[in-house]
Amino acid sequence: MAFTTSESKRNAARALGADDVVVSRNEDEMAAHVKSFDFILNTVAAPHNLDAFTTLLKRDGTMTLVGAPATPHPSPEVFNLIFRRRSIAGSMIGGIPETQEMLDFCAEHGIVADIELIRGDEINEAWERMVKGDVKYRFVIDSATLAAKRRDERYAAIPSG
Repeated sequence: MAFTTSESKRNAARALGADDVVVSRNEDEMAAHVKSFDFILNTVAAPHNLDAFTTLLKRDGTMTLVGAPATPHPSPEVFNLIFRRRSIAGSMIGGIPETQEMLDFCAEHGIVADIELIRGDEINEAWERMVKGDVKYRFVIDSATLAAKRRDERYAAIPSG
């Protein structure tokens, strides 16, 4: 099961292996899964309504947060947790050794990220698109374009003759 906020990502989630996809902004789709999950791995790194997801947990279910928003999430409804013995946990995902192990595993098995590569001079446009939700997955800045710009600026600053 995968959750997305966007209908446009439903097919992409299935292509990545999800058996089912729920658009979390669709109340009917969310309601169909109330008390269905033992565990939810929440990777969202933006503030959002945690109650929308904790209600999907079965009794004694746990939602683990691995996304860290810049501002706090709205507080979850306490009785939603207490009466159903639901838990919210957090994890740092992994340190440098675990990250390296994951990268090695991905390289060995041909697993790649679906990204949109941008040049350094496209950062402002990318930001605008991100705010509008007009990005498929993640932007990655080609750092070679940043180095080239810094080099060009250094040479432009040297007075000639």
